[in-house]
Amino acid sequence: MARTDTASRVIAAAPDRVYAALVDPGALTAWLPPDGMTGRFERFDAKPGGSYRLVLTYADASAAPGKTTADSDVVEAHFVDIVPGVRVVQAVTFVSDDPAQAGTMTMTWEVTAVEQGTRVEFRAEDVPAGISAEDHAAGLTSSLTNLAEHLEKAP
Repeated sequence: MARTDTASRVIAAAPDRVYAALVDPGALTAWLPPDGMTGRFERFDAKPGGSYRLVLTYADASAAPGKTTADSDVVEAHFVDIVPGVRVVQAVTFVSDDPAQAGTMTMTWEVTAVEQGTRVEFRAEDVPAGISAEDHAAGLTSSLTNLAEHLEKAP
């Protein structure tokens, strides 16, 4: 059965700044990798129909083996929909020989103005069975914490 994972957070930053961090490769590599990982884009084209290839590398592969290599997860994604200032929808596939990691997730990031700043809501639909719900929730929470720290410290 297909699984959907969600997470959200209010960030003390204007919606335009939060949205910009969702489509800027430099900002994404600063906040998207969960704790214990770093990321780099091999390509990035943020437009409907555009795509990216992201390599996430574990600092300690013994604690969390990678999906693609012993110490990395490689993500192939394309942008399904982009509504400037509102929403980014991506179709995301992990490059892996493990059938449990196979499949394409639809990841949706939405930003909404609230009194305290911006609510960021994340939804991952059709999450592959090989991605544990507990680990995914921890990773999403970590990324949203990183996003808040990235934006709340910047001018």
